[in-house]
Amino acid sequence: MPVDREAWRKELHLSTFVNTAYQYRDVQSLNTGNRLLIIGPGQGLEAAVFRWRKYEVTTLDIDTVFEPDVVSSCHDMKMFDDRHFDVAIVSHVLEHLPIELLKAALAEIARVARHALVYLPIAGRHCTVRAIPGVLGIDVGLTVDVAPFWQKPDPRNPRYCGGQHYWEIGLRGFRWRDVKRMLSEQFVVLQDYRNKDWPVSGNFVLKSRRWASE
Repeated sequence: MPVDREAWRKELHLSTFVNTAYQYRDVQSLNTGNRLLIIGPGQGLEAAVFRWRKYEVTTLDIDTVFEPDVVSSCHDMKMFDDRHFDVAIVSHVLEHLPIELLKAALAEIARVARHALVYLPIAGRHCTVRAIPGVLGIDVGLTVDVAPFWQKPDPRNPRYCGGQHYWEIGLRGFRWRDVKRMLSEQFVVLQDYRNKDWPVSGNFVLKSRRWASE
């Protein structure tokens, strides 16, 4: 996280609202229950919106600055029973974990929630051209990424986003297909897409394999 976490928590950017809107849309698409776990509540907008829409929301973070309901890391959520939540929202969180903790975190998320939204950063700089002529629902675009795709992330040292991220989509070992394969160990991938309105975000809508028959 940024060094001045208190200041960052008070900020609100357009991307925060866009990301929240996508989360709400994706949760609605699952047509499941209303018990949500938000891992990494950030500025709190997502929790506020879902509570406004009558969802039962629990927030979790390792950092007390963000005033979570539960202080813990997502790789160790033993305070929650199996299937405690209908959906876990994990938006731009997993890249902050050392790579050695990723599998444990995904296993825990798949244990405590029937579904999950996992949103992740796409590496590099991004140039987007988009056309929305306002007729026939046409919305077409092209995004070109300029990223150090040859770099292999250091498992224990965050080298990206000003020393905040251990890895990002597009880096060696973390191409889109690699990330999808990693997620598929614990989840059925229902949908994966790039956020058109915030192209730095790769979004995955998931169902836990543990509870796939329910």
